[in-house]
Amino acid sequence: MRLRSSTALAVTAALTALAFSATAPATATAEEAAADRGRPGDVISSAPSAFHPLPGQPTGTRAWKVHYRSTTADGAPNVVSGTVIVPQDGRTGPRPLITYAVGTVGLGDSCAPSANLPNGTAMEANLIQQYTQRGWAVVVTDYEGLGTPGVHTYTVGPSAGHAMLDAARAAIRLPGTGLDADTPVGIMGYSQGGQASSWAAELQGSYAPELKVKGTATGGVPADLMKVAAFNNGSYGSGLIFMAAAGQDAAFPELKLDSYLNPAGRALVAGMKENCVAVDAVAGSFKRISDLTTRDPLAQPDWQARLDQSRLGRTAPAAPVLQYHALGDELIPYAVGRQLRSEWCARGADVQFDTIVLGEHVSGVITHSLAVGNWLADRFAGRATRPDC
Repeated sequence: MRLRSSTALAVTAALTALAFSATAPATATAEEAAADRGRPGDVISSAPSAFHPLPGQPTGTRAWKVHYRSTTADGAPNVVSGTVIVPQDGRTGPRPLITYAVGTVGLGDSCAPSANLPNGTAMEANLIQQYTQRGWAVVVTDYEGLGTPGVHTYTVGPSAGHAMLDAARAAIRLPGTGLDADTPVGIMGYSQGGQASSWAAELQGSYAPELKVKGTATGGVPADLMKVAAFNNGSYGSGLIFMAAAGQDAAFPELKLDSYLNPAGRALVAGMKENCVAVDAVAGSFKRISDLTTRDPLAQPDWQARLDQSRLGRTAPAAPVLQYHALGDELIPYAVGRQLRSEWCARGADVQFDTIVLGEHVSGVITHSLAVGNWLADRFAGRATRPDC
Protein backbone atom coordinates (compact mmCIF):
# COMPACT_ATOMS: atom_id res chain seq x y z
CA MET A 1 0.00 0.00 0.00
CA ARG A 2 1.29 3.44 -0.94
CA LEU A 3 0.19 6.52 1.05
CA ARG A 4 -0.34 9.86 -0.62
CA SER A 5 -1.81 11.81 2.28
CA SER A 6 -0.72 15.38 2.88
CA THR A 7 2.90 15.86 3.89
CA ALA A 8 1.82 19.03 5.66
CA LEU A 9 -0.39 17.02 7.99
CA ALA A 10 2.43 14.61 8.72
CA VAL A 11 4.75 17.52 9.48
CA THR A 12 2.22 19.15 11.78
CA ALA A 13 1.55 15.94 13.67
CA ALA A 14 5.21 15.13 14.09
CA LEU A 15 6.09 18.63 15.24
CA THR A 16 3.25 18.48 17.77
CA ALA A 17 4.68 15.25 19.15
CA LEU A 18 8.11 16.85 19.39
CA ALA A 19 6.68 19.48 21.70
CA PHE A 20 6.17 16.96 24.49
CA SER A 21 9.09 16.16 26.77
CA ALA A 22 9.82 12.67 28.11
CA THR A 23 8.67 12.42 31.69
CA ALA A 24 7.62 8.85 32.51
CA PRO A 25 10.08 6.95 34.73
CA ALA A 26 11.51 3.61 33.68
CA THR A 27 11.66 0.80 36.20
CA ALA A 28 14.68 -1.49 36.45
CA THR A 29 13.97 -5.16 37.04
CA ALA A 30 15.92 -8.20 38.18
CA GLU A 31 15.48 -9.84 34.77
CA GLU A 32 18.96 -8.79 33.67
CA ALA A 33 20.25 -11.84 35.53
CA ALA A 34 18.79 -13.89 32.66
CA ALA A 35 21.00 -12.24 30.05
CA ASP A 36 23.41 -15.15 29.79
CA ARG A 37 20.69 -17.75 29.21
CA GLY A 38 18.93 -18.51 25.94
CA ARG A 39 19.31 -17.00 22.49
CA PRO A 40 19.60 -13.40 21.31
CA GLY A 41 16.07 -12.16 20.74
CA ASP A 42 14.48 -14.41 23.36
CA VAL A 43 11.75 -12.63 25.32
CA ILE A 44 12.61 -12.55 29.01
CA SER A 45 9.43 -10.77 30.10
CA SER A 46 6.45 -9.01 28.59
CA ALA A 47 3.66 -6.85 29.96
CA PRO A 48 0.71 -5.04 28.40
CA SER A 49 1.51 -1.51 27.30
CA ALA A 50 -0.09 1.07 25.01
CA PHE A 51 0.72 3.21 22.00
CA HIS A 52 -0.48 6.81 21.84
CA PRO A 53 1.10 9.36 19.46
CA LEU A 54 -0.41 12.13 21.60
CA PRO A 55 -1.79 11.84 25.15
CA GLY A 56 -4.95 9.75 25.00
CA GLN A 57 -5.02 9.57 21.19
CA PRO A 58 -6.49 6.19 20.12
CA THR A 59 -4.58 4.14 17.57
CA GLY A 60 -6.43 0.83 17.28
CA THR A 61 -3.35 -1.11 18.33
CA ARG A 62 -2.24 -3.58 20.96
CA ALA A 63 1.14 -3.06 22.60
CA TRP A 64 3.52 -4.87 24.92
CA LYS A 65 6.62 -3.76 26.77
CA VAL A 66 9.24 -6.46 26.47
CA HIS A 67 12.64 -7.25 27.89
CA TYR A 68 14.67 -9.36 25.51
CA ARG A 69 18.11 -10.87 25.25
CA SER A 70 20.66 -9.10 23.06
CA THR A 71 24.41 -8.61 22.67
CA THR A 72 26.84 -5.81 23.57
CA ALA A 73 29.30 -4.29 21.12
CA ASP A 74 31.97 -6.70 22.33
CA GLY A 75 29.77 -9.78 22.07
CA ALA A 76 28.65 -10.25 25.67
CA PRO A 77 25.00 -11.08 26.44
CA ASN A 78 22.80 -8.31 27.79
CA VAL A 79 19.13 -7.42 28.21
CA VAL A 80 17.38 -4.62 26.32
CA SER A 81 13.81 -3.33 26.64
CA GLY A 82 11.44 -2.24 23.91
CA THR A 83 7.85 -1.92 22.75
CA VAL A 84 5.95 -4.18 20.33
CA ILE A 85 2.95 -2.59 18.59
CA VAL A 86 0.45 -4.54 16.47
CA PRO A 87 -2.59 -3.03 14.68
CA GLN A 88 -5.91 -4.48 15.75
CA ASP A 89 -7.45 -4.29 12.28
CA GLY A 90 -8.91 -7.77 11.93
CA ARG A 91 -6.14 -8.91 9.64
CA THR A 92 -5.56 -12.65 9.93
CA GLY A 93 -2.86 -13.20 7.33
CA PRO A 94 0.80 -12.23 7.53
CA ARG A 95 1.74 -8.61 8.07
CA PRO A 96 5.14 -6.88 7.78
CA LEU A 97 7.17 -5.88 10.82
CA ILE A 98 9.22 -2.70 11.12
CA THR A 99 12.08 -2.71 13.60
CA TYR A 100 12.37 0.98 14.43
CA ALA A 101 15.19 2.93 16.09
CA VAL A 102 14.48 6.43 17.38
CA GLY A 103 16.75 9.42 17.03
CA THR A 104 18.50 10.92 20.04
CA VAL A 105 16.19 11.15 23.05
CA GLY A 106 18.78 11.46 25.83
CA LEU A 107 20.65 9.35 28.36
CA GLY A 108 18.20 9.29 31.29
CA ASP A 109 15.97 6.25 31.72
CA SER A 110 12.88 8.48 31.61
CA CYS A 111 13.76 9.22 27.97
CA ALA A 112 13.29 5.60 26.83
CA PRO A 113 10.65 5.13 24.11
CA SER A 114 8.93 2.43 26.17
CA ALA A 115 8.42 4.97 28.98
CA ASN A 116 6.79 7.49 26.66
CA LEU A 117 4.91 5.62 23.93
CA PRO A 118 2.11 4.69 26.40
CA ASN A 119 1.68 8.33 27.46
CA GLY A 120 1.75 10.07 24.09
CA THR A 121 5.04 11.81 24.91
CA ALA A 122 7.42 9.93 22.59
CA MET A 123 8.98 12.27 20.05
CA GLU A 124 8.62 10.04 16.96
CA ALA A 125 5.28 8.45 17.77
CA ASN A 126 3.46 10.19 14.91
CA LEU A 127 6.05 8.83 12.50
CA ILE A 128 5.64 5.33 13.93
CA GLN A 129 1.88 5.67 13.55
CA GLN A 130 2.31 6.07 9.80
CA TYR A 131 3.48 2.45 9.75
CA THR A 132 0.74 1.05 11.98
CA GLN A 133 -1.82 2.82 9.76
CA ARG A 134 -0.49 0.76 6.87
CA GLY A 135 -1.27 -2.37 8.86
CA TRP A 136 2.34 -3.07 9.79
CA ALA A 137 3.55 -4.19 13.20
CA VAL A 138 6.34 -2.10 14.74
CA VAL A 139 8.91 -2.91 17.41
CA VAL A 140 10.80 0.00 18.96
CA THR A 141 14.01 -0.78 20.81
CA ASP A 142 15.06 1.24 23.84
CA TYR A 143 18.73 0.51 23.06
CA GLU A 144 21.23 -0.85 25.58
CA GLY A 145 21.11 0.89 28.95
CA LEU A 146 18.14 3.16 28.17
CA GLY A 147 15.38 2.03 30.49
CA THR A 148 17.50 -0.86 31.81
CA PRO A 149 20.31 -0.76 34.39
CA GLY A 150 23.50 1.05 33.44
CA VAL A 151 24.22 4.12 31.31
CA HIS A 152 22.88 4.16 27.76
CA THR A 153 25.59 3.18 25.28
CA TYR A 154 24.76 6.14 23.05
CA THR A 155 26.41 6.05 19.58
CA VAL A 156 27.98 2.60 20.07
CA GLY A 157 26.96 1.25 16.68
CA PRO A 158 27.34 -2.52 17.02
CA SER A 159 25.34 -2.54 20.27
CA ALA A 160 22.52 -0.58 18.64
CA GLY A 161 22.51 -2.82 15.58
CA HIS A 162 22.25 -5.92 17.75
CA ALA A 163 19.42 -4.33 19.76
CA MET A 164 17.42 -3.61 16.58
CA LEU A 165 17.80 -7.08 15.12
CA ASP A 166 17.04 -8.76 18.43
CA ALA A 167 13.98 -6.54 18.86
CA ALA A 168 12.65 -7.97 15.58
CA ARG A 169 13.38 -11.48 16.81
CA ALA A 170 11.62 -10.73 20.10
CA ALA A 171 8.52 -9.36 18.35
CA ILE A 172 8.32 -12.47 16.16
CA ARG A 173 8.72 -14.80 19.16
CA LEU A 174 6.27 -12.92 21.40
CA PRO A 175 2.97 -14.86 21.69
CA GLY A 176 -0.14 -13.05 20.54
CA THR A 177 1.39 -10.83 17.86
CA GLY A 178 0.41 -12.98 14.87
CA LEU A 179 4.01 -12.74 13.62
CA ASP A 180 6.13 -15.74 12.73
CA ALA A 181 9.46 -16.78 11.26
CA ASP A 182 8.30 -15.88 7.72
CA THR A 183 7.32 -12.33 8.66
CA PRO A 184 8.84 -9.79 6.23
CA VAL A 185 10.97 -7.28 8.12
CA GLY A 186 11.89 -3.69 7.37
CA ILE A 187 14.60 -1.77 9.27
CA MET A 188 14.05 1.94 9.89
CA GLY A 189 15.88 4.71 11.75
CA TYR A 190 17.08 8.31 11.48
CA SER A 191 19.92 10.22 13.19
CA GLN A 192 20.97 8.04 16.15
CA GLY A 193 18.41 5.66 14.69
CA GLY A 194 20.18 6.05 11.35
CA GLN A 195 23.38 4.79 12.90
CA ALA A 196 21.49 1.93 14.56
CA SER A 197 19.56 0.95 11.43
CA SER A 198 22.68 1.11 9.27
CA TRP A 199 24.50 -1.12 11.74
CA ALA A 200 21.55 -3.50 11.78
CA ALA A 201 21.69 -3.60 7.98
CA GLU A 202 25.41 -4.37 8.00
CA LEU A 203 25.14 -6.99 10.75
CA GLN A 204 21.98 -8.78 9.63
CA GLY A 205 23.62 -11.15 7.17
CA SER A 206 25.98 -12.55 9.81
CA TYR A 207 24.13 -11.91 13.10
CA ALA A 208 20.47 -12.56 12.19
CA PRO A 209 20.41 -14.24 8.78
CA GLU A 210 17.10 -15.97 9.51
CA LEU A 211 15.22 -12.64 9.55
CA LYS A 212 13.37 -12.01 6.27
CA VAL A 213 14.71 -8.46 5.89
CA LYS A 214 13.36 -6.82 2.75
CA GLY A 215 15.03 -3.44 3.09
CA THR A 216 16.51 -0.76 5.33
CA ALA A 217 15.52 2.92 5.31
CA THR A 218 18.19 4.94 7.08
CA GLY A 219 18.65 8.70 7.26
CA GLY A 220 20.89 11.41 8.70
CA VAL A 221 23.47 8.73 9.48
CA PRO A 222 26.44 9.63 11.74
CA ALA A 223 28.58 7.06 9.93
CA ASP A 224 31.96 8.41 11.11
CA LEU A 225 31.92 9.65 14.71
CA MET A 226 35.32 11.34 14.54
CA LYS A 227 34.18 13.50 11.63
CA VAL A 228 30.86 14.25 13.33
CA ALA A 229 32.64 15.29 16.53
CA ALA A 230 35.01 17.60 14.65
CA PHE A 231 32.04 19.16 12.83
CA ASN A 232 30.11 19.87 16.06
CA ASN A 233 32.98 20.94 18.33
CA GLY A 234 32.08 24.41 19.65
CA SER A 235 28.73 24.58 17.81
CA TYR A 236 25.19 24.37 19.14
CA GLY A 237 25.38 20.61 18.52
CA SER A 238 28.43 20.19 20.75
CA GLY A 239 26.38 18.63 23.56
CA LEU A 240 26.06 15.55 21.36
CA ILE A 241 29.85 15.09 21.58
CA PHE A 242 29.73 14.80 25.36
CA MET A 243 26.65 12.57 25.28
CA ALA A 244 28.48 10.32 22.81
CA ALA A 245 31.58 10.29 25.02
CA ALA A 246 29.43 9.17 27.95
CA GLY A 247 27.86 6.47 25.79
CA GLN A 248 31.20 5.14 24.60
CA ASP A 249 32.53 5.18 28.16
CA ALA A 250 29.49 3.22 29.32
CA ALA A 251 30.22 0.50 26.76
CA PHE A 252 33.98 0.54 27.31
CA PRO A 253 34.80 1.56 30.92
CA GLU A 254 38.51 1.22 30.24
CA LEU A 255 38.28 4.52 28.36
CA LYS A 256 37.97 6.28 31.75
CA LEU A 257 36.17 9.37 30.51
CA ASP A 258 36.09 10.91 33.99
CA SER A 259 39.89 11.11 34.05
CA TYR A 260 39.80 13.51 31.10
CA LEU A 261 37.07 15.84 32.39
CA ASN A 262 37.60 18.99 34.41
CA PRO A 263 35.05 19.88 37.14
CA ALA A 264 32.74 21.61 34.66
CA GLY A 265 32.92 18.62 32.35
CA ARG A 266 32.12 16.18 35.14
CA ALA A 267 29.11 18.24 36.18
CA LEU A 268 27.84 18.46 32.60
CA VAL A 269 28.15 14.73 31.90
CA ALA A 270 26.60 13.81 35.26
CA GLY A 271 23.61 15.98 34.46
CA MET A 272 23.30 14.52 30.97
CA LYS A 273 22.99 11.02 32.40
CA GLU A 274 19.86 12.06 34.30
CA ASN A 275 18.11 14.16 31.65
CA CYS A 276 16.69 14.00 28.14
CA VAL A 277 17.87 15.55 24.92
CA ALA A 278 16.11 18.92 25.22
CA VAL A 279 17.99 19.69 28.43
CA ASP A 280 21.24 18.00 27.39
CA ALA A 281 21.47 19.77 24.05
CA VAL A 282 21.01 23.21 25.60
CA ALA A 283 23.39 22.52 28.48
CA GLY A 284 26.13 21.30 26.16
CA SER A 285 25.75 23.74 23.29
CA PHE A 286 28.53 26.03 22.05
CA LYS A 287 31.19 24.30 24.11
CA ARG A 288 34.52 23.08 22.84
CA ILE A 289 36.08 19.83 23.98
CA SER A 290 38.92 21.89 25.45
CA ASP A 291 36.46 23.84 27.63
CA LEU A 292 35.48 20.74 29.59
CA THR A 293 38.56 18.53 29.59
CA THR A 294 42.11 18.56 30.88
CA ARG A 295 43.18 16.77 27.70
CA ASP A 296 41.31 15.71 24.59
CA PRO A 297 40.21 12.06 24.80
CA LEU A 298 39.58 11.98 21.05
CA ALA A 299 43.29 12.49 20.48
CA GLN A 300 44.09 9.26 22.31
CA PRO A 301 44.63 5.96 20.44
CA ASP A 302 42.27 3.94 22.66
CA TRP A 303 39.41 6.40 22.12
CA GLN A 304 40.10 6.56 18.41
CA ALA A 305 40.05 2.77 18.17
CA ARG A 306 36.72 2.48 19.97
CA LEU A 307 35.11 5.22 17.87
CA ASP A 308 36.45 3.52 14.75
CA GLN A 309 34.68 0.36 15.91
CA SER A 310 31.41 2.23 15.30
CA ARG A 311 32.37 3.50 11.83
CA LEU A 312 30.04 2.28 9.11
CA GLY A 313 30.74 1.33 5.51
CA ARG A 314 32.94 -1.74 5.83
CA THR A 315 30.20 -4.30 5.09
CA ALA A 316 27.59 -4.22 2.35
CA PRO A 317 24.03 -4.67 3.70
CA ALA A 318 22.50 -7.90 2.46
CA ALA A 319 19.14 -6.27 1.68
CA PRO A 320 18.40 -3.10 -0.34
CA VAL A 321 18.92 0.28 1.32
CA LEU A 322 17.22 3.66 1.00
CA GLN A 323 19.64 6.20 2.46
CA TYR A 324 18.60 9.84 2.75
CA HIS A 325 20.30 12.96 4.05
CA ALA A 326 19.53 16.68 4.13
CA LEU A 327 21.91 18.80 2.08
CA GLY A 328 21.79 21.46 4.79
CA ASP A 329 22.13 19.09 7.76
CA GLU A 330 23.67 21.17 10.53
CA LEU A 331 24.46 18.24 12.87
CA ILE A 332 25.56 15.34 10.67
CA PRO A 333 27.57 16.56 7.67
CA TYR A 334 26.05 15.70 4.31
CA ALA A 335 29.52 14.59 3.18
CA VAL A 336 29.54 11.91 5.89
CA GLY A 337 26.32 10.47 4.49
CA ARG A 338 27.64 10.56 0.93
CA GLN A 339 30.83 8.81 1.99
CA LEU A 340 28.81 5.98 3.52
CA ARG A 341 26.83 5.67 0.31
CA SER A 342 30.06 5.51 -1.71
CA GLU A 343 31.55 2.83 0.52
CA TRP A 344 28.43 0.69 0.41
CA CYS A 345 28.21 1.06 -3.36
CA ALA A 346 31.86 0.09 -3.73
CA ARG A 347 31.08 -3.13 -1.87
CA GLY A 348 28.20 -4.02 -4.15
CA ALA A 349 25.25 -2.93 -2.01
CA ASP A 350 21.85 -2.07 -3.52
CA VAL A 351 21.59 1.60 -2.45
CA GLN A 352 19.22 4.38 -3.42
CA PHE A 353 20.43 7.74 -2.08
CA ASP A 354 17.93 10.59 -1.70
CA THR A 355 19.19 14.13 -1.13
CA ILE A 356 16.76 16.33 0.79
CA VAL A 357 17.40 19.65 -0.90
CA LEU A 358 15.35 21.85 1.43
CA GLY A 359 15.49 21.54 5.20
CA GLU A 360 17.89 20.52 7.93
CA HIS A 361 18.52 17.63 10.30
CA VAL A 362 15.28 17.42 12.29
CA SER A 363 12.98 18.33 9.41
CA GLY A 364 14.52 15.63 7.21
CA VAL A 365 12.95 12.74 9.09
CA ILE A 366 9.54 14.43 8.96
CA THR A 367 9.35 15.64 5.37
CA HIS A 368 10.76 12.40 3.93
CA SER A 369 8.65 10.06 6.06
CA LEU A 370 5.99 9.33 3.44
CA ALA A 371 8.62 8.60 0.80
CA VAL A 372 10.31 6.23 3.23
CA GLY A 373 7.04 4.44 3.96
CA ASN A 374 6.30 4.06 0.27
CA TRP A 375 9.80 2.71 -0.40
CA LEU A 376 9.35 0.10 2.34
CA ALA A 377 5.91 -0.77 0.94
CA ASP A 378 7.55 -1.43 -2.44
CA ARG A 379 10.05 -3.76 -0.79
CA PHE A 380 7.28 -5.71 0.96
CA ALA A 381 5.42 -5.94 -2.35
CA GLY A 382 8.52 -7.35 -4.10
CA ARG A 383 8.83 -4.48 -6.57
CA ALA A 384 12.14 -3.77 -8.24
CA THR A 385 14.60 -1.42 -6.54
CA ARG A 386 16.16 1.64 -8.19
CA PRO A 387 19.76 1.72 -7.00
CA ASP A 388 21.73 4.77 -8.12
CA CYS A 389 25.32 3.74 -7.38
